[in-house]
Amino acid sequence: MGQIFTGEQGAPFRSLTRKVQIGDRVIGGGNPVLIQSMTNTKTEDVQATVAQILELERAGCEIIRCTVPTEDAAKAIAEIKKQIHIPLVADIHFNYRMAIQAMENGADKIRINPGNIGGMEHVKAVVDVAKERNIPIRVGVNSGSLEKHLVEKYGGVTAAGIVESALDKVHMIEDMDYDNLVISIKSSDVLMCVEAHELLAEALKKEKTIYPLHVGITESGTVASGNIKSAIGLGMILGQGIGDTIRVSLTGNPVEEIKSAKLILRTLGLRKGGIEVVSCPTCGRTQIDLIGLATRVEKLVEDYPLDIKVAVMGCVVNGPGEAKEADLGVAGGIGEGILFKHGEILRKMPEGELLGALKDELDHWV
Repeated sequence: MGQIFTGEQGAPFRSLTRKVQIGDRVIGGGNPVLIQSMTNTKTEDVQATVAQILELERAGCEIIRCTVPTEDAAKAIAEIKKQIHIPLVADIHFNYRMAIQAMENGADKIRINPGNIGGMEHVKAVVDVAKERNIPIRVGVNSGSLEKHLVEKYGGVTAAGIVESALDKVHMIEDMDYDNLVISIKSSDVLMCVEAHELLAEALKKEKTIYPLHVGITESGTVASGNIKSAIGLGMILGQGIGDTIRVSLTGNPVEEIKSAKLILRTLGLRKGGIEVVSCPTCGRTQIDLIGLATRVEKLVEDYPLDIKVAVMGCVVNGPGEAKEADLGVAGGIGEGILFKHGEILRKMPEGELLGALKDELDHWV
């Protein structure tokens, strides 16, 4: 499997996978790792679904997935597509007809598990329509749905079993003369998921069918626990150069998935843009409301398209000295603080003026 450098200092080399076009976006082939999420509205409710997708777009979502369990949901795709600006993936389970109807109504990609839509003839019916319209198929396998014979073969649910299941399904579709595919293998067990991606990347290299991979830790939990599991799992996988598009799966507002995904990618050097906020953990020296200030600063910087680092520090010990690598920052004193830029103190002010001073600097950043 070839590798490319991302262009970011310290960023991992990435596996060079084949390109797959999803609507007007492309994954694989060295293109940026794209961020996905999934709506939690009823897809049949066009107004609510469009409203959520537009909110996700503003947050930075680049591909959106919607469940399609009914004919009304499939038909809704056509109207939803008219009102959004990112590719839409139809998520299909059990009913192959929904996959076909979703494609007929404009889905840019479909997600199926060929093992749960009713047999080879149903898979072929879906593949035939995808082939006719050149719509990519994401072949998805989760550890929770691993086939019984593979569970028995490997003595339980294992990374090797997940990979074998995924490759079996990929080979099934390849035998139908179609290879416009994306693969996803997911588990809520972080280390199992990491191992499975390592095994899959190696297997694809040997087969010389370097499909792009959709990466995520499934059912990772609430925002607090899910972020930790996702950051560790995605960090370990992406850090090895594996992965072309990601979803951070959280039980909560899907906008939080986008925020987390962006931060993970920036932390790994796989994406530039957006202000990075660094802040100290506070200690007995802190004489200002640092926790509240840092939270307000994080909210403040969300809409600035600047590639800089902003520091929010509790005292002069952690101020311009320890945060000298920051482009801009504030440090607290006794009910007051300083504003500094590139390590140089600009001025001192009351605590209540620190946020406004930061905003003014950001508004006039050159």
